[in-house]
Amino acid sequence: MQTVDLHDTVRVTASDDISIACDDPALESPDNLAYKAAQLLRDESGYKGGAHITIDKAIPVSAGLGGGSSDAAATLNGLNCLWQLGLTNTHLETIAAKLGSDVPFLLKGGTAIGLGRGERIRRLPSADVQWLVVATPDVQHKGEAPSKTAALYGMLTPSDYTRGFLTRKLEARIRGGCDVPAQFLFNAFDDIAFDAYPGLEHCWNTFTELGAREIHLSGSGPSIYALMPRREVGTAIQLLLRYNHGITAHLVSAIQP
Repeated sequence: MQTVDLHDTVRVTASDDISIACDDPALESPDNLAYKAAQLLRDESGYKGGAHITIDKAIPVSAGLGGGSSDAAATLNGLNCLWQLGLTNTHLETIAAKLGSDVPFLLKGGTAIGLGRGERIRRLPSADVQWLVVATPDVQHKGEAPSKTAALYGMLTPSDYTRGFLTRKLEARIRGGCDVPAQFLFNAFDDIAFDAYPGLEHCWNTFTELGAREIHLSGSGPSIYALMPRREVGTAIQLLLRYNHGITAHLVSAIQP
């Protein structure tokens, strides 16, 4: 797992109760993971007050980029300070794991391996990754599962499972201070992506025609990404995707805590 510099902005201010506002009105709901994070932290800590949470979105919603999870992690960090709880990161990770598998990682970010269902974090040195283009096509997953992640897992078969050899080789390279070859990147959902997301193949092929290599699904999608050799190349591809093909695209760089 790797954090990049595409980010939402989360603000927390003191209040008598917990409330949330967002520049995307559809996210102003008790179902918002940041709202749930505030409630859970208050319950776990016994804090008697509340907070007003404001979120300015930049990360595409439900796109396989961890936007909701990063908002929840930011809320936990912010309220730990605002409410002067003094909880350690280890304690916060335990609380965060109850919200979602990637929330513990996003409390600090950087480079890491996710173990278990993803909630157990093994931190790694900074990976030698600079520029990536992330494309988010306007497509929806098919299937009757309650979430797209559940739908994609339901499409996997035992033949899609691996023993993680490629990931362990990549981890060893990162620990050794080596570069990150694009061919070492892997997502088990890649092989079912076109079936899971009707219309994704067009975006994927367009990305390829513009020069992207070793494209992969980000998380459970539908966003896809590719490493870029230089910033100038990434900028050109991102602009072509956005303005010539109408596909939401971002040029991002890896960041460390």
